[in-house]
Amino acid sequence: MVFDARKAKLLAPGSHIIVDDAPGLRLVASNTRKTWTYRFKSPVDGRMRQVAIGQWPAMSYAAALGAWDQLRQQREEGRDPAQDKRAAGVALKEHRVRSRLGGDYLVANLIDDYLEGHVRRHRKEKGYKETARLMGPAYTASIRALPPAAVKRVHAFELLEDLAGRAPVLANNLRTELGAAWDYALDAGRIPEETPNWWRQILRGKLRSKGRIVDGEHQGRALRHLSGEEAGTLIRFLPNFSQLIDDLLTLYLWTGARGAEIVQMEAAEVSQESDGWWWTVPKAKLKTGRHELSVDFRVPLVGRALQVVRRRITLYQTGYLFRPINPSARSAHVEQKIIGVATYWVRPEVVSDRLPADRLKLLHIKPWAPHDLRRTVKTTLASLGCPEEVSEAVLGHMPAGIIGVYNRHSYDTERRVWLTRLAEHWESLALQE
Repeated sequence: MVFDARKAKLLAPGSHIIVDDAPGLRLVASNTRKTWTYRFKSPVDGRMRQVAIGQWPAMSYAAALGAWDQLRQQREEGRDPAQDKRAAGVALKEHRVRSRLGGDYLVANLIDDYLEGHVRRHRKEKGYKETARLMGPAYTASIRALPPAAVKRVHAFELLEDLAGRAPVLANNLRTELGAAWDYALDAGRIPEETPNWWRQILRGKLRSKGRIVDGEHQGRALRHLSGEEAGTLIRFLPNFSQLIDDLLTLYLWTGARGAEIVQMEAAEVSQESDGWWWTVPKAKLKTGRHELSVDFRVPLVGRALQVVRRRITLYQTGYLFRPINPSARSAHVEQKIIGVATYWVRPEVVSDRLPADRLKLLHIKPWAPHDLRRTVKTTLASLGCPEEVSEAVLGHMPAGIIGVYNRHSYDTERRVWLTRLAEHWESLALQE
């Protein structure tokens, strides 16, 4: 059933409401409260378990859906949310006991607590691994052996200043994560309340990207997009790539989707409907999927995009449509980085003893990256007269602020109209020599 707040208010003690749209999510009433719970079969031992999510109405239905989705993802990754919650509770008790006994609580412990208690629970596995790498000894060695209260302003400044000289964006990301880790430790009572959080104060707004590096030099922060002439050159050059790279770049141009979404496309996400073919990306795969108002991303498949997808469905039938050539690869789908590598090696300015032996043709376009194609799609749609809100919907951006809250129009029809016009534009550019 669809959740009904009126029925929830009248729910008798000992009874519950099941939410059909979210398998396992239920609202359970006791004598004193109504609790959102997630009931599931453990992927570890096959037993039925449940986890309390929060109290209604303090936790709204929308918030409960978001929490349910995170727990569901944990289960699909082979983890038992109930066991994870118990383990986190045990770890917290151990830390509190250690603190009362005067045991050493170092920055290394603070980082581990933040990673396990917050990051692992609220981010996807890939995001957890990247955050753990960023906060690991390679970048935080100078402070890991210090008690958090002993970390002074100068320690924080020197750590970030040193990293900023090489990678300012990385330094800014590390500053953000360490600030969040300190807040987490303060909220949990694991460090004294008077411990300053220097990460929130130093170098604010000063850790900015210097742009991509080409031939050892920063190129500035100019946002690159391909001109019409360059786009035509690229489209005509596509057959010189492998079929895999050709298909991936085609989908970039013909859909405007993110590379991470394209490489994870599955046959089950593609369907033929009354108005044509659609690719529906589940919100769990989206960059914006963690937002409460996020929904599945609907992409109309037209022109070459449809040709690519139908051909790959014929090739694989089920599962991922873009699979690695090496069957022993770590991932069941190709990694996004292979697109950037392939486009890098066809640059005329690239000189290296690692050049592929089969580099027979060169793409004579100023340096660019695959993600620039999304900006190219956006810019080209604007030049064709596409309304701003439609082009934002094509890219899968969420409307900001109050507009995002109140404007729930899907723009499905408009997306199909304008991606069809874009496809016609690309084909016209491809014919121009």
